[in-house]
Amino acid sequence: MSTSTTAPQRRPRAFRLDNGATIATPAVEPEPDFYEREAAEAAAPTGEAAVEDAQRQGMVRRTLISWGGLFWSAFVSLLTLALGLWFTNLVEDLFRRSPALGYVGLALLALAALALIVLAAREIFAISRQRRIATLHIALAQARAGDDRDTARSRINELNALYETRPGTARARAHLAELTKEIVDGRDLIDIAERTLMAPLDAQVQLEIANAAKRVSVVTAISPRAIVDLAFVAAQVLRLIRRISVIYGGRPGLFGFFKLLRSVFAHLAVTGGMAAGDSIIQQVLGHGLAARLSARLGEGVLNGLLTTRVGLSAMSVCRPMPFAAIDPPGVSDVAPFLFSSGKKNEVK
Repeated sequence: MSTSTTAPQRRPRAFRLDNGATIATPAVEPEPDFYEREAAEAAAPTGEAAVEDAQRQGMVRRTLISWGGLFWSAFVSLLTLALGLWFTNLVEDLFRRSPALGYVGLALLALAALALIVLAAREIFAISRQRRIATLHIALAQARAGDDRDTARSRINELNALYETRPGTARARAHLAELTKEIVDGRDLIDIAERTLMAPLDAQVQLEIANAAKRVSVVTAISPRAIVDLAFVAAQVLRLIRRISVIYGGRPGLFGFFKLLRSVFAHLAVTGGMAAGDSIIQQVLGHGLAARLSARLGEGVLNGLLTTRVGLSAMSVCRPMPFAAIDPPGVSDVAPFLFSSGKKNEVK
């Protein structure tokens, strides 16, 4: 008699695979919305926004008077009254000595007053011309961004009128005058104006910047005193800014030049730090100029780079239209000789 043993059946049980711990599921990042990204890029500050902001701080300043302007206005008015009283006493003393001397002094005072009026009129005209150029720059940027055909045509005609006294721009101006009647797209018209009319002026400005950088680097390398370097660099920077303004159509006087300096250094304060970090510090230290060359030659190269940077800021501010069809030049584009010298010395 055989006995069969049956194995006990196991009862079904449930097991937790995570052993009581929560399993972290990878979070799926949502895809960014295209329109939100486009709006963020449009709201982000660009190079053109920095230029227009610098122009509004100097050449297109909207506030009529500030505390600094009020101080200088009161001070100059008081000084003018003092000079007027001094000249009046001088003429009266001359009349007491001799009527002939009195009339001579009075005639000289009248000539001085006439010259002062002419200088004031020229100063007002120069400031208004600079303001006109800066306003034209902003208007052309807005017309190109909005593809405004009517505004583009009127502003291009204004740009042609700005250079009507320059024979070298006659062919380009005539070409633009014909295209203004034919081209419908405002953005294309502005781009063509930039390539035909601005490109030769940009080449002149870049040549001025390169020459100034060469002079500064050479004089700094051979000058015996630091005060000589400082004075020469300051003189070259001021001369370069004025020269760039003249090439682009500006005629800065004394006060107009102060407004221009305010715009240039405002633009340099916004963009100069980033540009210096990218184009100057990395290039100079990367080439080993400070370690391989003499200290004076290294200072000359650095001063040349800084002069080039100031010139590029003045170029952006004084230009009557924004950089769009033409890429804005960089430090290495305008003054490549400052970098090539470092490479040659490294090879040696």
